[in-house]
Amino acid sequence: MSALAYQYVVLRCVPRVEREEFVNVGVVVYCQATDFLDVAWRVDADRLLAVHPGLDLDRVCASLAFVEGVCAGAPRVGAAGQKPIGTRFGFLKAPRSTVIQPGPVHGGITADPARQLERLVTQLVG
Repeated sequence: MSALAYQYVVLRCVPRVEREEFVNVGVVVYCQATDFLDVAWRVDADRLLAVHPGLDLDRVCASLAFVEGVCAGAPRVGAAGQKPIGTRFGFLKAPRSTVIQPGPVHGGITADPARQLERLVTQLVG
């Protein structure tokens, strides 16, 4: 299998933006050569509640489910899910001031974007 370039962002839960504290909760991987765009996420309730005891975990999970929908091109997420795959990644990597924020874009080379996503989520989220 050939080497494929990919990009990824780590999704961070930022319960209180003013404190600049965050917990990594997911990773989005985009590989243009294979039209691959997917997210893997894990919510560690204990870690998140240690950072912010009043955090609405259902809201966090709903936000991450929205990201899943954008990656999948699901109609339930509205216009964001109907755009071309590269535009959807652009939407997901754009900075925002919500409870789920993307970190900086990183890149790499892989033979299998799906396996790389699993490696990254294990390494960066836990």
